[in-house]
Formats: sequence, structure tokens, C-alpha cells
Amino acid sequence: MKQQVSMEQEAVVKNNKFFNKIKKNSRVFLKDNLGILIALFALCTFLSINPSTSNSFLASKNIFNVLRQISTNLYLACGMTMVIILGGIDLSVGSIIALSGCISAGCVARYNLPLPVALLIGISIGLMIGMLNGTIVAKTTIPPFIVTLATMNIVKGLAYVYTGGSPVRVVTKEWQFLGAGYIGPIPTPVIILIAVLIVTAILMNKTKFGRHMYAVGGNQQAAQFSGINVAKVKFWVHAYSGLMAGLAGVVLASRMYSGQPTAGDGAEMDAIAAVVVGGTSMAGGYGKIGGTIIGALIIGVLNNGLNLMNVNSFWQYVVKGSVILLAVYIDYIRNKKKK
Repeated sequence: MKQQVSMEQEAVVKNNKFFNKIKKNSRVFLKDNLGILIALFALCTFLSINPSTSNSFLASKNIFNVLRQISTNLYLACGMTMVIILGGIDLSVGSIIALSGCISAGCVARYNLPLPVALLIGISIGLMIGMLNGTIVAKTTIPPFIVTLATMNIVKGLAYVYTGGSPVRVVTKEWQFLGAGYIGPIPTPVIILIAVLIVTAILMNKTKFGRHMYAVGGNQQAAQFSGINVAKVKFWVHAYSGLMAGLAGVVLASRMYSGQPTAGDGAEMDAIAAVVVGGTSMAGGYGKIGGTIIGALIIGVLNNGLNLMNVNSFWQYVVKGSVILLAVYIDYIRNKKKK
């Protein structure tokens, strides 16, 4: 009897610790992201009460469409967050989307390979390009901006060479399920996204690799003196970014029913915007995946709202560029205060 009571008391203590930890993490999350949460709430409120968008924005079909679009951006943003925490940037992810999507679609349409094999090949292409970026960044002193700018052009060219500039169409239902299907009421890309976010959060917050990543981003020289393998950290961070871009490529190709060499144009800008708006420091050393999620939601809702209001696409670039500039300026002010 005493043993049973003791076990019950132990279970209660464990539950209390668990809920206290959740409360503490929630308070920290709100404190770190209060500004961008208010901005997201204000944006959603405006679109909900605006006569020209209220009916369309609140429709369940539109909400699911926004979530599907945000999913692709967040795949990229997960990898981009880690790259920017290192103080770098990855401009090649948009081109990786194009090449991985085209080759994956080609494996099905041209070579009749099984769907899982085709998807694995597409994702692996992203991983290999990320590993190439990581090798160059880790083994040389060439800035990541220059390295990924070069691979961006190379990979984009390879996508056009492979397709001849024409889409590679795949119309089977199995192919469309990954990007355009549903599991219950939830879009398939959102289910995949949940798994990606969990893996990314664990990597960043619960592993030695994550601690080393923050240390290298905060002070590379100090990290090196403390015994951290800086080159290894840089390599795997860029490899992970490439892997996420490859995943985004096959999901987007599935959603568009084809691999297109123009897919992913400007995707790197949306990913960078989500990361920066989410509070990750461009100077490196600081960033949270929770902030990136909110940043991606802001960018996704902003894109959707501008489309619903029939804002000219040229002006949409101006608006998004202004949002990025404002976020970078806020980051500059924050770093200045810290110094």
C-alpha cells in the first residue's frame, strides 16, 4: 500500500515538474517573441476586418493554402536559421529547389523509377549540394555568401540543362499526394513540417552539435580554442540546409504536378526574411526556431494578404524588401545595445 502511494506521489511530482517546465518555456518564448507575435496578430486582424479580404482570408480553403505555402518556406528556414546563427548565409537553396524537383520528377516521368526512390534521389541531391557548400566554407576562408552565390548559379544552370527549360510533368495521384494531398483534414506538407520542426528543435537545443553551433556563431576563435571542431560544425550546418532545400524541392514539385527550372526563384529571400523577422541575429550566435516559425507565418500571411488585395506583384517586392530591411535594422539596434 505504501509503495503504491509512493509511486503515485512520484508521478505527481514528475507531472508538476513537466508542467512547470512548459510554463517556464512558454514565458521565455513570449518574452523573446512578443514583438513579432503582436505584429502577426495585428496583420491577421487587419486582413480579417478589411472588407476586401475578410471573407477570403478567413475561408478554411485559404487558411490551408497559406499553411501549405508556409511549409515549403519553413523547410528552407530551418536550415537557414542554423546557417545564419553561424554568421553565414545560403543563397543556393532556391536553385536546389529547382534542380531537386526537376530530377525527382524526371526519375518518375522519364525513367519510371519507383516513387520512393525518385523522392530519395531528389532529397539526396539537395544534401550533396549542401555538403559541397559546407566543404568549401569549412576548408577555406571564402565567405559563405560568395560560395553559395556561385553554387546558386551553377545549380540553376544545371536545372535548365536537365530540363531544356521546359517543365517535367508528372500527373500520377501518388506523386501529387506529397505536396497536394491531405492526411485527414491536414495538408501532407504540414505533417512533414511538424516532423522537420521537431528534428530541428532537438538538433539546435538538445544536442552537443547545437551547443557547438551557437558557440561557433558567437565567437569562432573562442570556440576553436575550447576544442570545438569548427570545420565540422560548418560542414554539417550547410549540409542540413541543403537537405531541407532538397525536401522543399520535391514537395513543391509534387504540389505543382511537375519539376520546373523556375521553381524556387526568390525562395532564398523568403527564407532569409522569415529567419531575420523571427529574430535570428545576422551577426551570428543567436536565434531560435520558435522565432523563425513566427517569422515564416508573418511572411506567408503577408504574401497571402497582398495577393488577396490584388496588390501589383512589383509592389509586393517593395513591401517584402521593406519588411526585411526593418527587421535587419531592429537587429542592428539590438546588437548595438548589447555592445
